[in-house]
Amino acid sequence: MAKKGKFLFIKPNFGRIPQIEEQDDVQDEDVREVIVENRSGFNLIEVVIIVIISIAFGVVVGSSLSFFRSGYDGEEMSESLQELLVVYHNILDTYYEDIDESDLVDAAIDGMVSSLDDPYSTYMDEETSDSFNQTVEGSYVGIGVTVSANETGEFVIVSVTADSPAEDIGIMVGDIILTIDQQSVSGLSLDEVTSLVKGDEGSKLKMTVLRDGKKIEKTVTRGNVDLVSVDSRVYALNNGNAGYISVHSFAANTYKQFEKELKNIENKNIQFLIIDVRSNPGGYLNQTKKILELFMKKNKVLYQVEFKGKRTKIKDSTKTSRSYPVIILINSSSASASEILASSFRDSYSDALLLGDTTYGKGTVQTAYSLSDGSSLKYTTEKWLTPSGNWIDGEGVSPDKNVLLTEEYFENPIPDNDLQLQTALDILENEKNTRD
Repeated sequence: MAKKGKFLFIKPNFGRIPQIEEQDDVQDEDVREVIVENRSGFNLIEVVIIVIISIAFGVVVGSSLSFFRSGYDGEEMSESLQELLVVYHNILDTYYEDIDESDLVDAAIDGMVSSLDDPYSTYMDEETSDSFNQTVEGSYVGIGVTVSANETGEFVIVSVTADSPAEDIGIMVGDIILTIDQQSVSGLSLDEVTSLVKGDEGSKLKMTVLRDGKKIEKTVTRGNVDLVSVDSRVYALNNGNAGYISVHSFAANTYKQFEKELKNIENKNIQFLIIDVRSNPGGYLNQTKKILELFMKKNKVLYQVEFKGKRTKIKDSTKTSRSYPVIILINSSSASASEILASSFRDSYSDALLLGDTTYGKGTVQTAYSLSDGSSLKYTTEKWLTPSGNWIDGEGVSPDKNVLLTEEYFENPIPDNDLQLQTALDILENEKNTRD
């Protein structure tokens, strides 16, 4: 069955080191997103195909239309849709060369989405859709390693994901991959090596690695690997501790990670908090909402959505709230969900300050359908607005305090060179109330 979900899109990460894992890379235009909900049911094109097949095999048209209506919210088939079916059927039957039905359907979907003239409404083939889903779901099937090629062409494991199959069987950072399933990796490209590591969940992978001059054989079972989208630390200031949480994306498991990290740093008696959503490419909107509900008071407006001119205020419905000073770090690559979080803190939180650079400016929500053949499409269904009702599309969210990063940071991106972070810490150390 096809799955349906809503989301927002954002700009790709900048200023962070990209990981080269066994998962696929995601194209820029497929990273600017936030997903709100998931539903199941036939999508339009799949129902159209059912109708066509029914007609082609002589099934009574009335039954076909009844099946169509059950999958398409009870609506009658329009004259335009009937014409589409006729054209589709005629091309398949009378075109002078053989035609692949799936290619024709792909072209039809792509054409419909392209006609919207919306950069955030696109049709994704199976490979692109898989990469996109891995990113927004926050997990993928693999072994949980990041591989890099060194200067001599050796393939070195540069990181091992916590609680992953690779960690469970003792694969370590610094291990050099020699063989995968008895095939030597010498002379292969990085893409070829990562392709060998990929596989179905539950399948086994045999690796020979070189560690401290010794060959070690490992057998690992591929499994579900959670991507880490949140990390935290605590800075000791003269007037108390400042917690720091960086949110890299709003994947389906981000809220769970955020809540865990927040509790960890609060157990260290923090008086202030910095939330870093710089270069955050978005993700599920419901994850953003849940994070906001950890801070806002009940009935506070978190954001608004608008559909065909009708606005709906999304409010906090929980009893949980916080009141300590919060600084939100933003930049020009913060978008959609990141902009929702930032604007919500500014409009609805008692003591918040936005610091950095004006955000990307993505003010629309998309709905996604996963088709049965693995491809998917997404198109814009709503606008989102700040709690005060402003639409930031194309303009972005401006910071309360504008601070740009220096060349020194881009040459050596460490916390000490991060002028935005250091400015935030200085503010918290010298000003108890960030509104002063």
